[in-house]
Amino acid sequence: MPYRLYQEEKQKAVNILNDIKVKLYSRGWFPATSGNLSYKLHDDPLYFAITSSGKDKGTVTHEDVIFVDKDAKPIEKTRLKPSAETKIHSQIYQKTDAGCVIHIHTVNNNFVSQVYFEDGFVPLKNMEMIKALDIWKEDAFVKIPIIENFFDLEKLAVEAGKAVNPEVPGLLIKNHGIYAWGRNEFEAKRHIEAFEFMFEYMKDMIIFKGSKDIF
Repeated sequence: MPYRLYQEEKQKAVNILNDIKVKLYSRGWFPATSGNLSYKLHDDPLYFAITSSGKDKGTVTHEDVIFVDKDAKPIEKTRLKPSAETKIHSQIYQKTDAGCVIHIHTVNNNFVSQVYFEDGFVPLKNMEMIKALDIWKEDAFVKIPIIENFFDLEKLAVEAGKAVNPEVPGLLIKNHGIYAWGRNEFEAKRHIEAFEFMFEYMKDMIIFKGSKDIF
């Protein structure tokens, strides 16, 4: 029997997504209605809330969140259109302990995804901010996976699912953006902020040194 979503939990999800999107919009991380956010409501069966496609992330409204299932299909009647990348969020929820997923497009994450694409990952090391990813290891060396930006969104979702590493809360799509997640909205926001801090540092060092070998 399908799990019943109650109005209180649906409202909680809407409030959480609105709060995150407005804070990140103020940083310029959702240009031209790009990006999307989601919040998990239930594990089995998987249900989650996700922002709809083509909406201004700087506007607070209770009418641009859709509730979908594992296959990215709305679980209730709606005139809204799910984000084209909803299935990527579903893959992340199925393969990790994520409770919230954030996807943004920035110059910094596009830059590093292009520079390191042939390596298959962005290397992170010798940076204090790695600890903000809940990775507490001496001399930590973290690899953020990068995948091709396939035009076919079904293929993109499949490849994203293959590349997800449950131990690293981020995935880059070449010249597109980053998906970051956490067990809750606080962790997801902290992780996206940490990634963007490190990507900006790396971009500046690459330009300064004239090489991607900055460590």
